[in-house]
Amino acid sequence: MKIINTPIQGLKILEPRIFEDSRGKFIKTFTNDFFIENTLDIHIKETYYSISHKDVIRGMHFQTPPNEHIKLVYVPFGKIIDVVLDIRKNSPTYGQYFSIELSSQNGKVLIIPKGLAHGFKSLEDNTNVTYMQTTCYAPNNDGGIQYDSFGFDWNCKNPKLSERDLSFQSLNEFISPFVFGEHK
Repeated sequence: MKIINTPIQGLKILEPRIFEDSRGKFIKTFTNDFFIENTLDIHIKETYYSISHKDVIRGMHFQTPPNEHIKLVYVPFGKIIDVVLDIRKNSPTYGQYFSIELSSQNGKVLIIPKGLAHGFKSLEDNTNVTYMQTTCYAPNNDGGIQYDSFGFDWNCKNPKLSERDLSFQSLNEFISPFVFGEHK
């Protein structure tokens, strides 16, 4: 695996080795020893996945303290534009976003630290997005930022969103419980 840092501190891209032959592909998305060797203190507590149609937008989601989490995201089938927004007070990149294509073809894994909101747009029908998290889902700490309130161009004329995602506050209205450097 190769680790690539992004302009947002703590947000990393993992590029795993892809083994391909006449049968198909084999991609290792997580190995604890590699994480320990690279001082990535990640202890997975929950894993789940979503399946989305083309032009579905999910996000921008996070969990607040004390149930905030590190999240690993990858796409075993299909393709997405993954978007991460820094919502940590005092962060040099507060309010800035990072986007990347994750797909079954490129096998990339995104490591999203605590204090960042996460969302994506599905680029193909039946896209599977898998999430691995360091805390379990806590409904009372579940939150989000309105997907179209921070300047990202989703490049989508008729996005499909849940009522819940449409009800989130804008970034300008949001009072962040995250402080840069406090939640590692």
